[in-house]
Amino acid sequence: MEQQDKTETTEEPSSSALLTKELETLCSAIPPAIARTGKDLSEQYYDRLAEEAMGPKWENGVPGEKTRRLLDAAQDELGRLHHAMEDLARSYQSAMEVADELSARMRDVHTSRNRKWYAPNPPANAAIDLEEKQQNHFARGLNFYKISLICFSGSFFGVVIEMLWCLITNGYIESRAGLVYGPFNLLYGAGAAAITLFLYQYRNRGYFWSFVGGFFVGSVLEYLCSLFQELLLGSRSWDYSHMPLNINGRICFAYSLFWGVLGVFWIKDLYPRIAKWILKIPNRIGRPLTWFLTIFLTVNALVSCVAVGRWANRVENQPPANAFWEMIDERFPDKRMEQIFANMTFGS
Repeated sequence: MEQQDKTETTEEPSSSALLTKELETLCSAIPPAIARTGKDLSEQYYDRLAEEAMGPKWENGVPGEKTRRLLDAAQDELGRLHHAMEDLARSYQSAMEVADELSARMRDVHTSRNRKWYAPNPPANAAIDLEEKQQNHFARGLNFYKISLICFSGSFFGVVIEMLWCLITNGYIESRAGLVYGPFNLLYGAGAAAITLFLYQYRNRGYFWSFVGGFFVGSVLEYLCSLFQELLLGSRSWDYSHMPLNINGRICFAYSLFWGVLGVFWIKDLYPRIAKWILKIPNRIGRPLTWFLTIFLTVNALVSCVAVGRWANRVENQPPANAFWEMIDERFPDKRMEQIFANMTFGS
């Protein structure tokens, strides 16, 4: 009876455990099979091919019937080996992806549960996914509402962080805003949105692809923003010409590495924190609030482009063409623009 109770309480292995055990068994049989195949190929072909290489010259460069059959058979074997190699490579890649995701999800569980009083750990991305699904939240998954709110958050927090960094390194607070109204910079917002769009599929994976994605997405975004600003407004807000391994002064290797590290930090730490805050916004408030903030940023960006464009004209001593531009000069004089865009320069 005691043995029976013990047997009844023993949990049966899950279907996934059975599948991984089967996969392990199948893969463990591959190295011996390859060894047997290599030995058989050696016995079947190696000596015969060596003897053929030592034989007389082919007449008109064409092998005889017996030699051709040997070469055709060896070529067939080689083709099957190449197909096996491709299947093994795909299998290895798939298994590596599955193992990487399981490892990352386990690590996220440890990170989220091992709370520190001085620095609360971020929630696991998988927990965010589950909670969004259970609530049927308006910003569930990767939709317009979530990307818009992330863009707004990134535009604000990017400026705040850079201002604090300026205070720590230089001893004074200087505006790092990129828009005329409020402490917002669309470069940070667009960067947060772009990195989220690209790295969202790797949120439950390891660090490697997050780093690579951040490296390239951030570098491309920074280059394009600098290029479009110069083409449209005739100004530049940063110049890395003095930095090694730079491209036209718009991006450099050091800051590209920074974008890579930021990609990991963003998708593993900042994104789940922001997504957790977004989850606290009720559905009835979230949709209209998101539209309001999106319209605000859009109008803010358009007014900023107009103000900076007119500022560039004033630098070239161009008088206002009409009453509209006179109003822009009055509302956004040089002194105000210099305070907002402290690092902006103009030039050919």
